Amino acid sequence: MRLSHTPGLCALYPPGSNQHGEAHWPLLRVLVAHDLHTGLALRPEWGAMHGPEAVSEQALLDRAIDRLPSGSTVVGDANFGVFSVAYAAAQRQYPLLLRLTADRARRLAGGSLRDAIDCALVWKPSAYERKNHPELPADASVRGRLIVRQVQPDNDKAFLLALFTTLPYSEEQILELYGQRWSIETDLRTLKSTLRLDQLTCSTPDMVAKEIEMGIAAYNLVRAMMALAS
Repeated sequence: MRLSHTPGLCALYPPGSNQHGEAHWPLLRVLVAHDLHTGLALRPEWGAMHGPEAVSEQALLDRAIDRLPSGSTVVGDANFGVFSVAYAAAQRQYPLLLRLTADRARRLAGGSLRDAIDCALVWKPSAYERKNHPELPADASVRGRLIVRQVQPDNDKAFLLALFTTLPYSEEQILELYGQRWSIETDLRTLKSTLRLDQLTCSTPDMVAKEIEMGIAAYNLVRAMMALAS
């Protein structure tokens, strides 16, 4: 989310920069967890996108995950298909379904990927992940399944979809569940475009927080009415 250009917001949420110099707008990185069926959104977590206090989406998820409703299943795209997210969900007894990048899936599989892989494995953190998450215990691991299926998106460019899950469902059920994740993209579009939360107007950090949370409250009110009506 872009913020108003004020000294206080620029100090807390620095603008980005490139080879041409510093950008104008302070930027927030925001994480919102949505219910796959109703579209209802959890209260967001956010932080600086740039600067010394910058936070990752995975770090924001670590703040939000304890507020997920009991019995939730954590479903995430490849940006969340990392060990720290899988471990955080498993430690809280949340089943999970995460998409993996091809490189990460190959490392877990111990070789090249192919269509129709469905194998049990134990995911352990790499040296890089341990360096970035020194709090991980020595025996940290997540037991689950690697599922690889060749899929054909609308653009006709077939590719191998790699998923890691702890769910006891059939492969077809797993793929159907992950397919619902696309709905979250349209929910985010609604927050950014319809509610215009891509550009916030308040000028202080406290008011920015209120603007975000009231925007989410308005969104949830409409989504709840839609769910009841359907």
